[in-house]
Amino acid sequence: MQQQPWHPGSLLETSGFYWKSCALHAGVKLDLFSVIGDQKRAAEDVARETQTDIRALKMLLNALAAMALLEKKGDYYENSTAARNFLCKQAPGYIGYMIRHHHHLVPSWAQLDQAVLSGRPVRGRSSQDEDDRRASFLMGMFNLAMNLAPQIIPAVDLTGRRHLLDLGGGPGTYAIHFCQTYPGLKASVCDLATTRPFAEKTIARFELSDRIAFHDFDFLRDVFSERYDVAWLSHILHAESPEGCERVLQKTVQALEPGGMIIIHEFILDDTLDQPLFPALFALNMLLGTSGGQAYSEAELTRMLAKAGARNIERIRLEVPNDSGLMVAVV
Repeated sequence: MQQQPWHPGSLLETSGFYWKSCALHAGVKLDLFSVIGDQKRAAEDVARETQTDIRALKMLLNALAAMALLEKKGDYYENSTAARNFLCKQAPGYIGYMIRHHHHLVPSWAQLDQAVLSGRPVRGRSSQDEDDRRASFLMGMFNLAMNLAPQIIPAVDLTGRRHLLDLGGGPGTYAIHFCQTYPGLKASVCDLATTRPFAEKTIARFELSDRIAFHDFDFLRDVFSERYDVAWLSHILHAESPEGCERVLQKTVQALEPGGMIIIHEFILDDTLDQPLFPALFALNMLLGTSGGQAYSEAELTRMLAKAGARNIERIRLEVPNDSGLMVAVV
């Protein structure tokens, strides 16, 4: 996408854009949108329910109204359509957990210059931190996957496949959608033990506990004890170095039966590595949080798959946010 010419105004707007981000984060963390819900609420009522300072809250509510997330009518506030659909916990499209996850990333992004100087991460992995960070990360991944899965599942054909490996699958959202689409398919979600309670609760909620099993698994260290005919790797390679990715892919390919399919879902860069914008920025996010992770290009993923023994490698482009795409191959 063509970038408009930079000028002092646009430079300063970008420099201060985190003010909007932080206002949104605060609104979500304080759960203001859920408290307002479908009603018109006075600031005093919202302050009482959220136990916030009335003067400070009015400033935040006014800023959120200026951002068109709230609508102000006299002394009352109500949610915009977007806030009602995506920022209220009771809404099916709620994405607040991912916004909370973004909030937890802010301190590390403020140290990007230090990460570039040292080449080392400045934060630990969110999925292994304290309870709030872990919950925000896992629920955020679940919410995003629930929105994306209906668009992604039709892009690949698993007709006749019997056993799906969902590697690093977290709560198993994609395994759930694949199994719902293909009644003859069973799945194994392999992820860290800390993920098990949330995964098993989520799988049971969709009444698929008889077809989807969770296995405690560290994909860099552990060895597969089962064989599969299709493997799904969604957003796990970007957390690893190229060498780590090669080990994961080799191990996965070896766990597949002859003719098995491997599907990688990632934020994929162009081969020049400078487009699209989101994967290029996401590479910096991996710099801040991992020792060797990054966003990978189609050429890099193709090379790693071929080295692991995969063939018939192809790219499937998706019309989804943040420029994620699929790499599909057989073994």
